[in-house]
Parts: sequence; structure tokens; C-alpha cells
Amino acid sequence: MEYKIVRLKKDKEISITRKHPWIFSGAIKSNTEDFEDGEKIIVENHHGDFVALGHFQHGTIAIRVLTYESASIDTSFYQAKIQNSWNLRLQLNLLSPTNSIFRLIHGEGDSLPGLIVDFYNGVCVLQTHSIGMYRDQTLIVEALKNVLGKDLIAIYSKGAETLPERIKAQNEFLFGDCPTPHKAIENSIQYNIDWITGQKTGFFIDQRENRALLGQFSKNKKVLNTFCYSGGFSLSALKAGASVVHSLDSSKRAIELTEENLSLNEYEGEHKSIVANAVEYIKDLPENYDIIILDPPAFAKHREKRHNAMQAYKRLNAAAIKQIQPGGILFTFSCSQVVDKTLFTNTVIAAAIEVGRNVRILHQLHQPSDHPINAFHPEGEYLKGLVLQID
Repeated sequence: MEYKIVRLKKDKEISITRKHPWIFSGAIKSNTEDFEDGEKIIVENHHGDFVALGHFQHGTIAIRVLTYESASIDTSFYQAKIQNSWNLRLQLNLLSPTNSIFRLIHGEGDSLPGLIVDFYNGVCVLQTHSIGMYRDQTLIVEALKNVLGKDLIAIYSKGAETLPERIKAQNEFLFGDCPTPHKAIENSIQYNIDWITGQKTGFFIDQRENRALLGQFSKNKKVLNTFCYSGGFSLSALKAGASVVHSLDSSKRAIELTEENLSLNEYEGEHKSIVANAVEYIKDLPENYDIIILDPPAFAKHREKRHNAMQAYKRLNAAAIKQIQPGGILFTFSCSQVVDKTLFTNTVIAAAIEVGRNVRILHQLHQPSDHPINAFHPEGEYLKGLVLQID
């Protein structure tokens, strides 16, 4: 198959030789006005030498690199990439009697920029973040079927939320069918997964290891889980023997999901649901807690919003640090990609200084191994967190 050619400006191939998977529009010398969103193109340096092959899209990130070698982007291409990712997840023992929830494809981290595939007990939920990946869904579906075989029940595409409106993407089953909610298991805890009406692909898989870590601190403790969504941290605390757990979210539907998951597992321990704005609620807590979890949505998705986001993180953490019981444990997170771990840590420390309490960092947290970071794409490290003990 012949692909169109894009030539780069002089010295703009340096990032490509360092294997960065993005090419920005400002690096391109060729006229691309007539290029179609999502089409595959060959990238050449200013001398006319081949350097990469990728998906084109009008915008700041103009090309997402699929390979640095000459290749045909067909079912076999995707099958090789997906097989490599599947083998890694099996090596990590993520498909087992105690776990059937994991991320199978993590975009740039699995050398498939623009593609997310989450696995829920036999169902693959796709989110395409580039038009090229959306246009290649037929190839991707065939590749998934070939790799997963009997482990695959259905494939659902959920690109309507992640692609430009001009694409008119549809959320739909691309293979098989499966009613929701669909039961799956993480760390021996059962969950109802609803990829059709739920946030993201239906669950926040990236906190799996951090939820397990919470269990090590929770026995006989009183726990407040803010921004709880479907109750993952709450269930982990109850499973580990927490005496009291309160789950807080501004969304009534999130609280309903939490209570449905509690019913599935029937853990002992007192639980209470609270529908409230977490940022406002935590300013003056009506009760004392031994453990508080702060897992807010991204406060900043763009750099121009970063300053305001850091002020919000500081206020939120200061309120929790001020009110937690002496010796208490704070799990605090940021999933804002534009906030690096150093800036986040410094902001939390500033919050502790502001309220005058001594803190110790027990753990520095990050995304799990099924959300790998491409070594040549450090921007892929988006989740960061701290476990603090407050004196």
C-alpha cells in the first residue's frame, strides 16, 4: 500500500531519532492542507530519508508514530503489537482467579499511540484518542480476536467521548455482545462494570496497586474515601478490616455504583455513603478519621490551567492534613498529566507547612505496570501520589 509523504524541516527529526512518538505541526515542512484526518503517512527528514510511519491528524500533534521502520499497517501489524502487550499482562499475572481487570493497551506505553484497550473479564473496551486509531478499528478488532481467542467475549468501542465531534464516532459493540453491568474481579474484590454509562471505560484501573496498599493500613481504622466513584478504595479498606468507611462523591450515580459493589461483596464493617462536593465538604469535616483518601479528577488538563490547579490541590490537602487524627494516614493523588511528581510533592508539603503539622512520606505512588511508560515519552507518566503519616 502506498502512503503519502510528509517531509520535516531541517533539524526537526531530532526527537524522532530519540524515538519520541509525537511530531508537532510546527516541525512539518510539507503542505498538509489536503491530508485527511487519520490517514497513514510516511515521514522523511529534510534530506528525503525515511524516519517513521504514523497516523496524521490536523492539530498540534500532527503525527502519532506507529513504527520507525518501513511496514504495512495491517491486521498483522496490530496483532504483533497486541500479542506483545498481552504476553506482558500474562507475565504480570493480571489474568488469574483473583483478577480479571487490567489495561491491555496503554497508548504510547505499548507503542500504539492514540489507543486504549481495557480488559474486563473477557470484554475489551476500546477508547480511541486519535482519528487514525478510530479508522483502524476493523484491523484492531481482528487482531484482538486472533490474540485473545477464547478469552474474548466482546469488544466495545467508546470513542464518542474522546474524538472530535466532526468524526461523529459511535459507541457500539464491534464484536459480540455483553449486558452491563458485567461482573469482574480485582484483587479478589468483585465489581459491576458498566462501560456504556460509566466514566472512562467503566472503571479506574490505574489505582489497583494503590488500593491494595491501602489495605495494609486499614484494619480497625475509620476511613474517608473522597471522590469515591465506584468505591474501589472503600472496598479495599473494608476487605482489610476497616471498622468504619465513609464514601463521598458529588455524583449520586457514583454513590449508587459504590453501594452496588458493596452488596456484591458483603464485607463486615460499617459503611456510610455521602453525596456532597468533596472540595467543600473536606473544609470542615464533621467527624474524625484515621485515614483519608484524596483521589480527585484532573484539576488541570492544559498547562495554562496548572497554576489554578496547584492552588486547588494545596487547599484540598491542607484541609485533610489539618483535620486528620494524629498518626493518621493520607493517600493523596493527582492524575493531571501537566503536573509532574516534583511539583505535586512540593504542593502537598506546602500544604502541610501552611497548617503547621509534621508529615512523613511513607510511599511515593504511581500508575501500575499495565499502564507502562514509554521510556522515550516521559509525558506518559500521569498518575502520581503520596502516602503520608501526619503526626
